[in-house]
Amino acid sequence: MNLRLKNKGNRKERQFYTIRLALFSFFFTFFSIFINAQDSIPANEDLSEEAELKFQQFFFKALSEKAIGNYQKALENLENCNQLLENDIAVFFEFSKNHLLLKNTLLAKEYIERALQEDVDNVWMLKHLVKIYQQENNLEAAIKTQQKIVTLKPKERSFLVRLYLYNRQYKEAISLMNVLEDENLLSANLKSLKASLEKRKAPKAEEKKLSDITSLISQFETEKSYKILEQILKISEENSTELLKFSEEGILLFPAQPYVYLMKGKALNYQKSHKEALSVLENGFDFVIEDKMEANFYIEMAKAYKGLGNLIEENKYQQKADKLKS
Repeated sequence: MNLRLKNKGNRKERQFYTIRLALFSFFFTFFSIFINAQDSIPANEDLSEEAELKFQQFFFKALSEKAIGNYQKALENLENCNQLLENDIAVFFEFSKNHLLLKNTLLAKEYIERALQEDVDNVWMLKHLVKIYQQENNLEAAIKTQQKIVTLKPKERSFLVRLYLYNRQYKEAISLMNVLEDENLLSANLKSLKASLEKRKAPKAEEKKLSDITSLISQFETEKSYKILEQILKISEENSTELLKFSEEGILLFPAQPYVYLMKGKALNYQKSHKEALSVLENGFDFVIEDKMEANFYIEMAKAYKGLGNLIEENKYQQKADKLKS
């Protein structure tokens, strides 16, 4: 089969199709990818036919290695691609994704920025950059990038709402949710969060360093501060009744704080309400950014599944937690 397309477009168009294939690589095995490779990847005018075939083989091998978690092997194959054809957008994109999966955020950002220099308005790559900023906990940069994405693709506004919530920019979050609600585009979960936000009282900035639970509760009743609530929850971790009471109030007051969902899930697991615990943990998981918090959610989910007698799911989530902690 002649690997070169009859009607060759410009290089950006060819790279776009390659990137699109990369995005769906996780859902295909290596063999199905290889079978479709020759018909799916456009030829590159800069390569000889033999070099082009090698490029495709290395690229698809990188995708298959990434799909099974061999990120370092994927990088090695991408390096072979880079030696055959330098400065290819699709290769840079895959470099970035694998480095992010390896928690190498600096290299992940370097490669995606190189790719974006060639295609500044590529929404998929911009969304990947947002993930990198989230991993770095650089929420201001994540918001700025997401705002650009929204100008290109307005349907991405819901995630901008979540970024505002992560960064405690409640005013901006409510304002955008109002717009989405007027357009009948606000999800049920965000409607619930909006209602909670509108009821909450803004906490005072001053942090009270109190250790006595009675004093903390008294202070919390007056100030409704998240910092004080956090201390109450930590002290109450072994008291399921108190933990459930204050975590429920925390969800109403601070609906974008994952810790309050985690504590309510823990309390419900203590009380053997495992099905309800799973529901709460799944709702709060949307707001998790840090690996440590994510691992703690997985641990509680594993406990809930154990309580429900689902050993397969228990092992699955325990393994996810162990992987993050390793």
